[in-house]
Amino acid sequence: MSWRSVTLATLLLAIAAMTASTMRATAGEDSKPVTFDKDVLPILQKNCQTCHRPGEIAPMSFLTYKDTRPWAKAIKEAVVSRQMPPWFADPNYGHFANDRTLSDATIKTLVAWADGGALEGDAKDAPAPVNFVEGWSFKPDMVIEMPQDIQLPPTGTINYKSILVKANFPEDVWISAADLRPGNTAAVHHMRAIVRPPGSQWMKDAVPGVAYESGDPEVGRQGEGTDLLGKFNPGLGGQDFSRFESAKFVPKGSDIVFSMHYTATGKPATDRSRLALVFAKKPPKLRYFVSDGPTGSNLAIPAGDSNAEIVSEMTTTADTQLVYLQPHMHLRGKDYEVRLIRPSGKIETIFRAKWDFNWQLGFDLAEPLSIPKGTRIVGIAHYDNSANNKYNPDPTKLIFWGDQNWDEMQNCFMGFLIDPNLKDPKALFKRSGPSLLPRGTSGPTLDTLTLNVTK
Repeated sequence: MSWRSVTLATLLLAIAAMTASTMRATAGEDSKPVTFDKDVLPILQKNCQTCHRPGEIAPMSFLTYKDTRPWAKAIKEAVVSRQMPPWFADPNYGHFANDRTLSDATIKTLVAWADGGALEGDAKDAPAPVNFVEGWSFKPDMVIEMPQDIQLPPTGTINYKSILVKANFPEDVWISAADLRPGNTAAVHHMRAIVRPPGSQWMKDAVPGVAYESGDPEVGRQGEGTDLLGKFNPGLGGQDFSRFESAKFVPKGSDIVFSMHYTATGKPATDRSRLALVFAKKPPKLRYFVSDGPTGSNLAIPAGDSNAEIVSEMTTTADTQLVYLQPHMHLRGKDYEVRLIRPSGKIETIFRAKWDFNWQLGFDLAEPLSIPKGTRIVGIAHYDNSANNKYNPDPTKLIFWGDQNWDEMQNCFMGFLIDPNLKDPKALFKRSGPSLLPRGTSGPTLDTLTLNVTK
């Protein structure tokens, strides 16, 4: 069982042991009993089964009554406390297509089912089973797999690894969806699949399937990859790029580089991860491009600081539209906010969320958000580097940017809709403001937004 499975199972059992909720349903509230087949199963299909089915991230299945019945009380307490489904965005800022928040009516139904004896009901009332694709979020048109197992040590630090996989795309292709899956869920913490275009100097002499570590001459700069084609983080799932007549672009002759963050499991292990792709049926009206977003690689978090602020910024060089947000931090992260400083000077908060290292969710905007040329996109994060943070690896250290979990990061991956004919999407964004400052002993903080810093 992976550490994520242990965390989730422990969470459900712990919440189940809490005192009864004030939302307890009484028998007199409704003369009709709430049953699994008629009332509960539709809720689980819509909100839970994506993760709660065999082979997925959750440690227990909610596909059938037999699977679900033992967890009735735990489900009640988890939804009443809003621990499940995981969702961390502040509802006062932004509207999201993939919002997992349960309505009060839905929670009441689940509570009534648990309190009423968790009855099965009549099978004829049950909806048809969801037709999930085994092992994937959708039916793939193409699967790209590492050509050989990656050998992993039982203990110690495992440096980030980059593995070149020859995809040999015979022509330019548009990708409407991608799903990146670990071969070993216990060992893979997170990973990315990056498009390596033909002619790139990045890993140009790398042997396909061989894992190269950061600092190796073959790895070079990941910036020479054109785009993130797929991501895997706890709770993220497959990514759909087609919602706005859009798709991701992969040039003819491109290869894929798997960028891997592994963790030791206590015993020798192997991994062979895979990337599933769905091809667009026709050329899109817009290209979906993922930027690293505002990035605080110059961060410094003082030892013992329980609310350290780190601010980053980038500026757009042309008009574009924002459609996706995914903050990224490590074990000291507390919360993340995105503000826009428009060319007029107007400041607007468009996103605010709590941070949970165990659930690194992505947030799909319900509608594209217009971002005019010259807009400053500001990321604001807070960290707890004190001894009160039970996940803190070492509260006595001054923390800088780094790959490993005991280091920190501060950025927000962002999906944009751009002109399909644009040759270099990365030129749409440039680092600015606080992200250009030299590293100090703390910050950068919001105070630095007033500085006129040029590169």
